[in-house]
Parts: sequence; C-alpha cells; structure tokens
Amino acid sequence: MGNGAKEGQVRLKQNGVEPIVPAHVMSEGSQEKKKVINNLMAGALAGAVAKTAVAPLDRTKIIFQVSAKRFSAKAAYRLIYHTYLHEGFWSLWRGNSATMVRVIPYAAIQFCAHEEYKQLLGSYYGFHGNYRRALALHNRLFPESLSCAQGGMLAKFSVRASRLPGVPLERYSNILHVFIRISREEGLKTLYRGFAPTILGVIPYAGLSFFTYESLKKLHADHSGRAQPYPVERLVFGACAGLIGQSASYPLDVVRRRMQTAGVMGHVYSSILLTMREIIREEGLIRGLYKGLSMNWVKGPIAVGISFTTFDITQILLRKLQL
Repeated sequence: MGNGAKEGQVRLKQNGVEPIVPAHVMSEGSQEKKKVINNLMAGALAGAVAKTAVAPLDRTKIIFQVSAKRFSAKAAYRLIYHTYLHEGFWSLWRGNSATMVRVIPYAAIQFCAHEEYKQLLGSYYGFHGNYRRALALHNRLFPESLSCAQGGMLAKFSVRASRLPGVPLERYSNILHVFIRISREEGLKTLYRGFAPTILGVIPYAGLSFFTYESLKKLHADHSGRAQPYPVERLVFGACAGLIGQSASYPLDVVRRRMQTAGVMGHVYSSILLTMREIIREEGLIRGLYKGLSMNWVKGPIAVGISFTTFDITQILLRKLQL
C-alpha cells in the first residue's frame, strides 16, 4: 500500500504535477512555525524590557562586584548620585547597548527553548492538556534547567557587557571598541573568560526562576479557579522567582564578573575555585562572594517579574492578533 502511494507520487512528479499534501499537515507545520517565532519575539522583548528597566542598578552592582570596595546601600546610593552628577542621567545606562546585544538573543532562545521542552516533555509523558498540572515536581524542573543552557555560547557578549559599566569612560567608548581592544591586548580567548561559571550559574538561576514562576501560576490556578493570573499577580510571581533564582547562583555571578574583568582590574584568575579562594582571602566569605546581594534582592525580583510578565502578555497579544 505504501509502495503504491510512493509510485503514484513519482508518476505525478514525472508528469509535472505536484502531489497534494493534506491540508491538516500543512496547517500543523505552519502553526508550529508561528508558535516558535512568537516565542522568540516575546522572549526577546521580555529580556530587553527587563534589563533596560534595571540597568542603573545592574551597573552599580557590577562596579562593586568587580572591585574590592565594600558594599553598602549608602555606598551604592552615593555611587549612583555621583555618576548622575558628574556624567549625566543617561550615563546610568552606560553599557546597556552591550547588554542588549547579549540579552535579546539569549532571552529569545531561553524562553523559546523552555516552551519547546515543556511541549516535548509533556508529549513524552503522554499529557496533551495542562502540562503543569500533569507532570511531577522533578519532571517540571527539567525543561527549566535545560532551556537556560542554550544561551551559554553568548559568553563573549557577557564579557563586553561586564567591561563597559565597570571601567573608566576613556578606556572603552562602545561595544566595537571593547571587542577590538580586548582581542588585540588580551587575545580572542579572553572573550570567553568566565564561560564555566556562566554555565554553572545560569542552570540553577534560570532553572529555579522558571520552575518557581510556573509552579506559582499552577498553585494560583488551583486555588483561584482562574486559568490566567492578572498582570500584577504575574509580577509578584516573577519577583518571587527572581529572588530565589538569583540568591541561589549569586556567588558564581561574582566569580564570573571577576574573571571577565580581570584584565582591566590588574588580577589574574585562572579557575573558578582559585577565584573564589582569592576573593574569600581578600574580602571574606560573605562580604566577598555575596557582595551586592542586597541590591540584587531589589533589582532581581523587579527584572524577573517584568521579564515573565512581558513574555506572557506578549504571547497572549500575539495569539489574539494571530501572528
């Protein structure tokens, strides 16, 4: 039977007539392609909006992370005020363009991969309805952790994004200047400095963030009877997710920043463990590896809350517009 169908298709092609593809097959493929594009668009927008919203706080945190300065809320406020006073209001967003180069593709891939892994895992376990209601706790965590590793190859952009906020203005003027100067003075390999702590840190951070957010949405749906939470509720769920995820991976974030900016700060860090040991020896365990964490508890929940909310709302809007 199957051979007869194939022979028929061959004869049709030989006669210059294209075989007819069933409409439902074309429709399913088209819908899947649209869904992937929508997820990429929504993820890119979510990452861009969230990072831009907290850029001044992120810049301040990075400056403390890459230096031996002692962090306090008062010192952070003074730094922000001093920057505004001497360099202008928009200088608080210095380095944000480099961050966008990294964050937009990273967030697009991360959110899209997360949605695809959810669907694949749900199909594997035989669930075609509500994925979150059906899968067990440990199985829900798997796609969250797997999706975040997709953006690790963007480490070279992370190096550039780390350099711009934390060094004097006269050293690096723009992203291209950072790339050229690092390549010439420190070698192309430097662009991937901090790759290992980036991968090790992003898995628990993004994994716990996605897991917490989706689990809170499920609990909300179970108790409220509403399938979709309000935007304010999404922000709260995202804030909780960001608080947990960023707290869990923060020491690796400090190590990553130190390794990425070692060339301009006069240090040599060869590995994660040696970097941690030097930070602890010079600054102490809490004051070194958790420097700026209190600011992250302000910045992180805001950024993650905005990110998840923007992604969900953009997805809903794109579906309504049938894009």
